[in-house]
Amino acid sequence: MLTLEGIEKVYRTDRIETQALEGIDLEVRAGEFLSIMGPSGSGKSTLLNIIGLLDAPSAGRITFDGVDLQDIRDRERARLRNRRIGFIFQSFHLVPDLSVLDNVEIPLLYRKMGGRARREAAAAALESVGLGGRMRHFPGQLSGGQQQRVAIARAIVGEPALLLADEPTGNLDSVMGAEIMEILLGLNRAGTTVIMVTHDQKMTDRAQRCLRLHDGRPVHQEVMA
Repeated sequence: MLTLEGIEKVYRTDRIETQALEGIDLEVRAGEFLSIMGPSGSGKSTLLNIIGLLDAPSAGRITFDGVDLQDIRDRERARLRNRRIGFIFQSFHLVPDLSVLDNVEIPLLYRKMGGRARREAAAAALESVGLGGRMRHFPGQLSGGQQQRVAIARAIVGEPALLLADEPTGNLDSVMGAEIMEILLGLNRAGTTVIMVTHDQKMTDRAQRCLRLHDGRPVHQEVMA
């Protein structure tokens, strides 16, 4: 599904040049569950943002589903991101003034779908994460674990092939974190490719493979038992 070749990311200011990523070569198969680990500042989130087309590498090549992303325009890149990739963040990023249902509908606003179709798809996504009874609630009325479930529903409402999760259990206790991990594993078993950034070795142990980074460089890849 995904190939990264010689990926580098450099941040430059007038006085400072910071090498965030260097020498990243990675292949991700369709249906795989990959964990990315490393200490703070090792480039994990930067790499995830590049994979998710939220940022562009300074050098290197990315191929997604056989398409060389260097050859597509910004509009095509945005369309690919909206239709093929879902995002889950540590801090949920829900809109507090919108209901749970409206939050989940947001990715579908960029598609040619009627209001009824959007609501039905959002309701189905919420049902799939066990929040069918909370559709009219607002984020502030939910626990942290429930808010992350809403964020997952929003990420999967468009039926993406690739799901990117940046520390999805980082703000949750161990019980809620385990529940979120079970949801991700269930999505993966149903065929969704998952790439997860985490500091939690217990979560990584549930993945199929782990890429470890240090100072922006890959130091080890391992297949999990």
